[in-house]
Amino acid sequence: MSVKARRISGRLETVVTKVNYAFDPVDDDKIIRNRLLTRTTTTRGEPPLKKLQKKFTSFVLEVDKEEENYNDCGRLAKAFLQELSTFEIPLLKSQAVVEANLREKESFNEVKDETERQIMQAKAEIEDLKKQLEESKIDRQHKEECETIRKLISAQPPRSETEKVIYELNKEIAELEAESTASWRLLELRKKQFALLLHVVDELQNTMEDEQKSLVDEIRTGLEDQRNITEAMCVD
Repeated sequence: MSVKARRISGRLETVVTKVNYAFDPVDDDKIIRNRLLTRTTTTRGEPPLKKLQKKFTSFVLEVDKEEENYNDCGRLAKAFLQELSTFEIPLLKSQAVVEANLREKESFNEVKDETERQIMQAKAEIEDLKKQLEESKIDRQHKEECETIRKLISAQPPRSETEKVIYELNKEIAELEAESTASWRLLELRKKQFALLLHVVDELQNTMEDEQKSLVDEIRTGLEDQRNITEAMCVD
């Protein structure tokens, strides 16, 4: 193989390397990569890669001939290089698009990381605000309770008047206790007098019963004596 053929073959290898570099980062997209390489989705007729392969095959076969066909080799080489340039331009564009997409992806990842950081910071701030809100509610409740107590205290009379009322009540209680004690003593005295009265009445009743019994006995005795005298007079 001649030097020119080897140079063309080396350039072709470079193009293939660019193709692999441009479309190989994602292993799961081999079908899409194959379509991009063959341009079957964007070009009508024979795929560009197949046309390039035919040009290269024709050139290599012409070079391998043992004839002095320099004009034909030059013509085929020129046609192959032209086809290679035509095939290489979309690859360069695709490579530029891939690099731009990678840069955009990196930028997107940075924006995503920054957004996640801001979200975490916002969540932390929300938690802090919730705690502050709970503390504010508790403080407000304490203030309302203190205000209620203050109003109750303000509604009460002064301490001097309260002490005066307490003194009057204690005095009244002492008087009531003294009256209660006197009433209790009087009641005990009345109980004793009533008991003594009952005892006297009982004694008097017993005495009256004895006197009535004695009077009845005397009357009975007198009647018997009078009966005896009357009987004696009748006998005489």
